[in-house]
Amino acid sequence: MKKPAVFLDRDGTVTEEVGYVNHESRLRLLPRSAEAIRLLNECGLLAVIVTNQSGVARGYFDEALVGRVHQRLISLLKEHGAVLDGIYYCPHHPTVGLPPYRQECKCRKPDIGLLERAAAEMTIDLLHSYVVGDRIKDIEFGQRLNLKSVFVLTGYGRGEYEYQHDAWTVEPHYIAEDLLDAVRWILEDLGKSQ
Repeated sequence: MKKPAVFLDRDGTVTEEVGYVNHESRLRLLPRSAEAIRLLNECGLLAVIVTNQSGVARGYFDEALVGRVHQRLISLLKEHGAVLDGIYYCPHHPTVGLPPYRQECKCRKPDIGLLERAAAEMTIDLLHSYVVGDRIKDIEFGQRLNLKSVFVLTGYGRGEYEYQHDAWTVEPHYIAEDLLDAVRWILEDLGKSQ
């Protein structure tokens, strides 16, 4: 049976935005992120990370580090009783680096390859799923498959909203202070009690 998911950007949405996370120790949860993901778990929604990690293509770190960073993320969330159902990332960049990472791909947000892959592998109900992120490309990403989207003001969010909002070509369904605010809005939108 298909289940709805909340697709979460990683850096700036779930974790602190620190530039390229080139060592596991640089990954830190944002306040209330674990609580937000735990709430998704409790309400039967899949919590799925979808993230661009072009640092691989740029040669800043290898894919093995991305794996270690994601293991740290899983561990940090577990300490707070929160669980991710999936993590999907794109290591590519269209103009920087060497093959196989320098390429035009379908998985780099705002393209929808990560969503399509996750939906197929995890039997996700896209009709009732959401995207949450701190960049307008996250909102574009979700809306390309008609998912409702929430823009958070953490990470790059507040600056992007204040200084680039007039140039946006899409609008989120909701603008949230942080991930917990976003999740509460999603649950209300779905008619789920908290």
